[in-house]
Amino acid sequence: MDTPRETLEVGKKLVEFCKKGENMKAIDQLYSPEIESLEAMSMPGMPDTVRGLDAIRKKNTEWDQAMEVHAMDVEGPFPFGDRFAVHYKFDATNKKDKKRMKGEEVALYTVRNGKIVKEEFFYSM
Repeated sequence: MDTPRETLEVGKKLVEFCKKGENMKAIDQLYSPEIESLEAMSMPGMPDTVRGLDAIRKKNTEWDQAMEVHAMDVEGPFPFGDRFAVHYKFDATNKKDKKRMKGEEVALYTVRNGKIVKEEFFYSM
């Protein structure tokens, strides 16, 4: 099990990547091949749970292709043992229907052996 300090370092690196909009670099460098990603609910074309690096990359690519992000605020990490939370706020427009939306979510990440093995997203619906 990682120490709280090691978990904090992974969290800091993730937040740094996200603030720069470098999500794919974060995935490549910080995520375990056995990563599991859980959303609060499934959406059309996206299940609530995906596993593996390829599935995580696909999920992120689909978001980038579907949304124009005007602003992204990333706060954290907030560590606790082998986990840390990050608070995200975004302002984005759906490229298909041109609907602009603002949202926020909290993500909880679990770290093992210096890699993120699980991400869970919490948001209001």
